Amino acid sequence: SKRTGYCENRMSFLSVREISPKVRSINPTELEPLVKRAAQIKTELTQGVRKSYKDVIDVCWGDPHRGGVKPLTFVRQVLAACMYPQLIHSDKLPVDVRRRAQRLLDVCDGESVGSYTATAGIPYIRSNLARFISRRDGGVPSSPENIFLSSGSQISLTHVLKLLIHNQASLPIGVLTPMSTYSTFKMAVEGLGGAVIPYYLEEERGWELRVEELRRVLREFKDVCNPVALYVINPGNPTGHVQSRTSIEEVIRFAAEERLFLMADEVYQDSIFGEDTEFVSYKKVLSEMGPPLSHQVELASFHSVSKGFMGECGLRGGYVELVNLDPEVKKYIYNIFLTDSSPAVTGQLALDLMVNPPRPGDPSYPVYAQVRPIKIILWKLMPQRNILEVLNNIPGISCQPITGGAFILPRLHLPQGAVRKAEELGMQPDLWYCKLLLEEAGVCVGPGCEYGQKEGTYHIRLRVLTPVDTMEEVLRRLKNFHLNFLKEFS
Repeated sequence: SKRTGYCENRMSFLSVREISPKVRSINPTELEPLVKRAAQIKTELTQGVRKSYKDVIDVCWGDPHRGGVKPLTFVRQVLAACMYPQLIHSDKLPVDVRRRAQRLLDVCDGESVGSYTATAGIPYIRSNLARFISRRDGGVPSSPENIFLSSGSQISLTHVLKLLIHNQASLPIGVLTPMSTYSTFKMAVEGLGGAVIPYYLEEERGWELRVEELRRVLREFKDVCNPVALYVINPGNPTGHVQSRTSIEEVIRFAAEERLFLMADEVYQDSIFGEDTEFVSYKKVLSEMGPPLSHQVELASFHSVSKGFMGECGLRGGYVELVNLDPEVKKYIYNIFLTDSSPAVTGQLALDLMVNPPRPGDPSYPVYAQVRPIKIILWKLMPQRNILEVLNNIPGISCQPITGGAFILPRLHLPQGAVRKAEELGMQPDLWYCKLLLEEAGVCVGPGCEYGQKEGTYHIRLRVLTPVDTMEEVLRRLKNFHLNFLKEFS
């Protein structure tokens, strides 16, 4: 019968069959049940349930503040004054903080963070981002007209995917995607009706991106989908690698040869801590390669306030810079961003503070100069001097060096007895391992199957941007759990 109104049996107006097939194709993440269970255990501990541990340590998310890293004073002071402008006229904040807050309010309509902004973002902030990009890349020109702000870089990524993915061809549109990668990107591709083309990083060579692998998967999938884009993450998430200039050049040449749109996720560009390691942007390398490539290869580069030394995940500020796009195509990008009305204003302000921090001579600079190096030291020393040493000395665990990013991805060499047990339970072996680690040791990590991995390999993902004492406790619990695990299943 026709659905004509609110029925006594509360019949739903929408059935599962009427939901978009694209939405139904999105697979739920393996991590969500672990996170929910971690929250339940925390509640149980507060209610007096006895465990072998006193608290749950969550190192599965890429959220530095959640892990105990404190926000930068300058950033929060400026934002506080923008949110509550009366502070600008008091002496409770440094004078440079008050001046910056007033300047940012001046470029907001109505001098209020509560106003809408231009679709692509506040012009003043876009101009500052262009100057930042040019400084970062050694003078390579950057135009604010090619920069679009968004409420987090994930939205920019999704908008670019909307431009590329359509259902007009006989084969689905394919996006070459690194394995391992974070799950929300794969969900975005699949949710738009696209196909993920997985390419595998070379773990034994420090998670190296090899063009030979890109060629292999392109041949394998050419009859299954229509590849149009290549997605790279540099520094890597969750692998913790940083691409060399030579590697980037090889990838750019490959993209040009295969006429692939290049998407460079560079949100961890400030998180570099490998010795003799530097971040070089795809745009900088492309420009220095010269014509014809520097004028032909289409590139979208993404950055965010959520990562790096700011770690302001909750403020939701990100941007994309578009390189070599046809002006007519760029008009459609604008139309896609128009569907969001306006990026979050607080996130836009945070982007401006990220690229224009206090300088020597500013009243806020001494505090800023003391705090930021502490963060860098915290992130730089722990992976090399502690995490790697401990992990590689645990039987059945091996780990590649980490040179950047926020995570480390140790490999689990699980006994066959453990693999068979997981299969009997209908679970991926590393997911089952993570569930046991949470229940028995109170440590929440991400399973490798969540991010993609070569068949027959198993991993766990840990956030390394974590205070030293917390990470030491994580490693202690992990080691004890793993040794007992090996005894039981070897």
